[in-house]
Amino acid sequence: MLPYTGLAYFALTLLLAIPAVLLGLRGRRIGPWVLVASLAMLVIHVGDQRSAFDGASVNDLWIVAGYVLLQWAAARGLLHLRARRATPLGFSVALVLALAPLVVVKLMAVRDPAAGIGFLGISYLTFRVLDVIVGINDQLITALSAAGYLSYLLFFPTASAGPIDRYRRFLGDVTAPRNRQEFVAGLDEGVALIFRGLLYKFVLAAVIQAYWLEPVSGGRSLASIVSYTYAYSAYLFLDFAGYSALAIGVARLFGVGVPANFDRPFLAGNIVEFWNRWHISLSTWFRDHIYMRVVLVATRKKWFHSRYTASYVGFIITFVLMGLWHGFRWYFLLYGAYHAILFIGHSLLSRWARTRPGLQGSAGWRFLGRLATVNAVCFGFLVFSGHLENLRSVAPTAARIDTHAPYLVQSGPRR
Repeated sequence: MLPYTGLAYFALTLLLAIPAVLLGLRGRRIGPWVLVASLAMLVIHVGDQRSAFDGASVNDLWIVAGYVLLQWAAARGLLHLRARRATPLGFSVALVLALAPLVVVKLMAVRDPAAGIGFLGISYLTFRVLDVIVGINDQLITALSAAGYLSYLLFFPTASAGPIDRYRRFLGDVTAPRNRQEFVAGLDEGVALIFRGLLYKFVLAAVIQAYWLEPVSGGRSLASIVSYTYAYSAYLFLDFAGYSALAIGVARLFGVGVPANFDRPFLAGNIVEFWNRWHISLSTWFRDHIYMRVVLVATRKKWFHSRYTASYVGFIITFVLMGLWHGFRWYFLLYGAYHAILFIGHSLLSRWARTRPGLQGSAGWRFLGRLATVNAVCFGFLVFSGHLENLRSVAPTAARIDTHAPYLVQSGPRR
């Protein structure tokens, strides 16, 4: 059963949320029930799924169980070593173990696109695993309970597609006492988010898909491609933002304040501001764990004469990795490289504009910034969609519409 896609899923979610709401209203800890509900939904999510490759198949529950045990052992091992001394080798081994399952899944998908291997949400679980590994290495995480780790890793409202939470923030929500007033405020916000998500995903996105995106998907004229670009961008936002609102809203029912994922991204005045508003949990994760570390190491070791060069290299590495995270396809790689170029271009343009007094603060500059940003972003979504590859086919049939947002695209061939 795919999350947030049918009445049965929402009915089960409501059923599991009732005990959490009752506990929250009585001022009790919800943490133990969070784990019980997440394990129950794990069985429902993947209990009837099987991964198959080269004629062999296995139930996804066994794959998830093996994955969790592997990552738990790696985290506990690193924690044990880190408590005694600095262990660069131990950290490297833990990173390899965290990334290896995801890399294998993506490589298998390239070798045989028709095969189904892995499980829905493995990419987002990898983010959680890496957050714990990095936190242990940085000595921000000095204790790791089995219940807390499992709850964080498998928290069902966000397990399959985010938003991407952080271990220490999540653990604070499920362990800290909360009074009735605080819980009711979160509950009210959660219900509002759920209704917003339903509107975005099941009404607005569905209308755009049926009456705009699908009709233009088979066209090969420039006008059709341009129309597809904006239709796909609108659909992608509404579907993904709706999904995120549902996930955040359901998490609120369990007393977990999952961070926001979208903040009016198409009103951004430049590409940096856009990524501070779009898929916020993903962009901040890559910023904190990849970009900042690349720049810090490059600066400390004086790899470059200019601090701008270090920043540009950080942009390239960060966005290329972000592109590959979605899948090992040329258009995902190009999508990442394209946004790195946009960031570098924005840096150069901003430095030039600072030499022109009054330019950056003018109404005209802000208008041009918003106009350029929204069009540059929409072109990037055209690349991301894989539609350009569809247009390369010889047969003049309707192109495949990959209407899945990044949270499903990245999960492998079984969508």
